[in-house]
Amino acid sequence: MRCFRTLGFEVTTVAGDGTADVLIPGLALDAHDPPPVADVAQALAGVDLVVVENLLTVPLHLGASDVVAQVLAERPAVLHHHDPPWQREHFAHITRLPAHDPAWAHVVINDLTHRQFAERGFTSVTIHNGFDVTQPLGDRAAARRRLGAGDDEVLVLHPVRAIERKNVPAALAVATELRGTYWLPGAAEEGYDEVLACLLSCAEVPVRRDPPPGSMADAYAACDVVVFPSTWEGFGNPPVEAAVHRRPAVVGDYPVARELRRYGFRWFGTGDTDAVRRFLRDPDARLLDHNQTIVARHFSEAHVVGRLDALLRSRGWLP
Repeated sequence: MRCFRTLGFEVTTVAGDGTADVLIPGLALDAHDPPPVADVAQALAGVDLVVVENLLTVPLHLGASDVVAQVLAERPAVLHHHDPPWQREHFAHITRLPAHDPAWAHVVINDLTHRQFAERGFTSVTIHNGFDVTQPLGDRAAARRRLGAGDDEVLVLHPVRAIERKNVPAALAVATELRGTYWLPGAAEEGYDEVLACLLSCAEVPVRRDPPPGSMADAYAACDVVVFPSTWEGFGNPPVEAAVHRRPAVVGDYPVARELRRYGFRWFGTGDTDAVRRFLRDPDARLLDHNQTIVARHFSEAHVVGRLDALLRSRGWLP
């Protein structure tokens, strides 16, 4: 939202639940019925440009997707795509999404998806996720004090929802190799509860399920290393956030991670635990400086604004 406001837009948010300017319950993921067409049309009446976050991409609520697509037909809209159906095995049979209309612009969050869209006849623009590179670092001492972390306790932060593709077993293995404490603040979702309970009960290292002690900046400050061994991500914010907050990261070899590494990030691999251990004994500020510079150069909110400006200007959609 900040990026659009920077470009001169007045922003109104619409959602199914949570905090938004307009709430339409039928848009919520757990809604039994789709929203009335009239309600969506009224919420968008008089709006010059609509930005749709993933609703016309991932088939989690197809009824709501159909209604929004109907209301937006022939209207200027930016469709922000995170997870097209073919990237998830259990959604691969669904072909009615992503929705398309000649009046719309498709924005994807990685070049892999950009190529996949092109193979399916969609024109898209890649705009990587943007990060606030000006935010202050968290207070490490205060955050660890609130957590009750010991002075010598190595906190291995896995800042994710607990679902299968986040690869909790590999994250636990890294924490075990580092003789650290595995810290998983996110809740289990998508039916992963029993599997997670079994994994954590068998862990060979201490396990923390504490929520962040304040902000996520404090969570990053409190930890010693971020672990992110996912098997699949559309992007994967935590390793980039780790760079913003000057923490080393152990990152899996999922396809988009390879794309991000090409920008120059110096992340450890899941098999590099000896190197991580050496880094923790003798931290190298040059690595942290380097990763922080890569974020500022390629993944800042200012970079996103520039990419958005070019897209909207080409369409004549700037205010």
